Amino acid sequence: MKYINQGNKAGRIGFGEGLLEAAKLNPNIVALGADITTSVGMHLFEEAFPNRFFSFGIAEQNIAAASTGLFLGGKIPVFSTYGVFAAHRAADQIRVSICYNKAHVLIGGAHAGISVGPDGATHQALEDIASMRVLPNMTVFSPCDATQAKQATIEALLNQKGPVYIRFGREAVPNFITDKHSFIPGKAQILKEGKDITIIATGHLVWEALLAAEKLEQQGFEAEVVNIHTIKPIDVETIIQSAKKTKKVITAEEHQIIGGLGSAVAEVLSQHQPTIMRMIGIKNTFGESGEANELMDIYGLRAINIVEKAIELL
Repeated sequence: MKYINQGNKAGRIGFGEGLLEAAKLNPNIVALGADITTSVGMHLFEEAFPNRFFSFGIAEQNIAAASTGLFLGGKIPVFSTYGVFAAHRAADQIRVSICYNKAHVLIGGAHAGISVGPDGATHQALEDIASMRVLPNMTVFSPCDATQAKQATIEALLNQKGPVYIRFGREAVPNFITDKHSFIPGKAQILKEGKDITIIATGHLVWEALLAAEKLEQQGFEAEVVNIHTIKPIDVETIIQSAKKTKKVITAEEHQIIGGLGSAVAEVLSQHQPTIMRMIGIKNTFGESGEANELMDIYGLRAINIVEKAIELL
C-alpha cells in the first residue's frame, strides 16, 4: 500500500482536536493549562469549555498533583506542557500521586523530539519515553502523525482507565494515517509487509521509515515497516513474528536510543527472539538550537540514515 501525505500537520493540533471531540462526549473531562495553551493545542478546548479549563501558570508539579485530586473527585483531568517539563519537572508527582493511585489522568508531552528546533536542548524532549515507560501503571502512546494523535487522545480519554502519557511534536509533519486505520492500544500497525528486514519506528520517524522502505525497494530489498504507536504496553507478538520472518531489525525514533523504542524492542527480542538489530535515534547527547529540518539531518534521523543501516545488515 502506498501512503500519501495528506498535508503537513502538527501533532499538537491532532491532540487538541482529539481533546475537544472527547470532551463533547464526556462532560467530566477537564483540562489544566500551564501557560502555553495554544502552543500545545489546548486552546480549542478552552474556547469551547471555558468553565472546564483551569489555568495554573507555569507550575507543572502543582498541575500533576491537582490532576490527581480532580480524578479522585470524579473528573477526567488532562494537562499538557512541553514534554521536558511534563515528564521530568513533574516526575515525582506523576510517580507518587498519579501512577501510584492509578489515576486516570492524560498527560500531553508536547514539543517532543529534536524537531522542536530553535528552542534548543532545554526544550527538546529526548528522554520522556524512557522516564514514562518505566513507571508502573503508566500507558505510553507515541502516535506517528496528527490524525493518529487525535485518535490516541480520544482513546486515552474515553476508553483507558489509568494514567496515560502521549507525546507529540510541534512542527507540521506529513499526515498520512486515515480514519480507516483504527487505533488499538498495544497493537502495532504493519504499514508495509516485507521479507528482508524489519524497520520498527515510532512518532515522526514512521514516515521516514516508509520513505526508507521505498528506497530499499528500488535496490531490490523488501522492508517491513511496523508502526509502534504504543510504547507501553508494547506489542510483543508482532515484534517477534516480524523478526522471525526477516531476521534483521532496525528501530527508528526521535528520542534517545537509551531507554526509548530501541531499548524496548531489544528487551522483547533478547527474551523471545534474539535478532541482529541496529538503532536510529539520538545517541546519548543533548540537542541544540537550529531549524527543525537541519537538526533532523544533523542527528541522522532521515530515511537515508535508515537505508544506510539497512544496507549494512543486508
